[in-house]
Amino acid sequence: MPSLLYLVKQLELAVRSHLDELVRSAGITALQYTALTVLERHDGLSAAQLARDSFVTAQSMADMVRALETRGLIRRERNAGNRRELLIRLTDDGRALLASVAEPVRSLEERMISKLTAAEAAGFRQSLVSAWQALT
Repeated sequence: MPSLLYLVKQLELAVRSHLDELVRSAGITALQYTALTVLERHDGLSAAQLARDSFVTAQSMADMVRALETRGLIRRERNAGNRRELLIRLTDDGRALLASVAEPVRSLEERMISKLTAAEAAGFRQSLVSAWQALT
């Protein structure tokens, strides 16, 4: 039986591969999609916060922010409470892009749990949250 860590990594790789394929038509990568969804839930983050919440390095986030800003999907603005800090916000175009891929992404998630009962799917979600919290 494979280790749990191996299985988690295999699931991550499978999800990322399918997600990359789904969002490619919108002109973004799975990592960019993740960053946009983080901003959708918590708009107005610093680049460092966005990098942490998107699971990328600060350097990768700097490159990603430039690319997403060039596309008009995000904007940077000065933090009123700390003028040295720039906050990253999702634009209307960014929200529209996320809306355009919401259904295919939801279908991917449903496909991933299609062999689970509703109770098993809820338990799986809670188990993932608990495992993540144990390591953070």
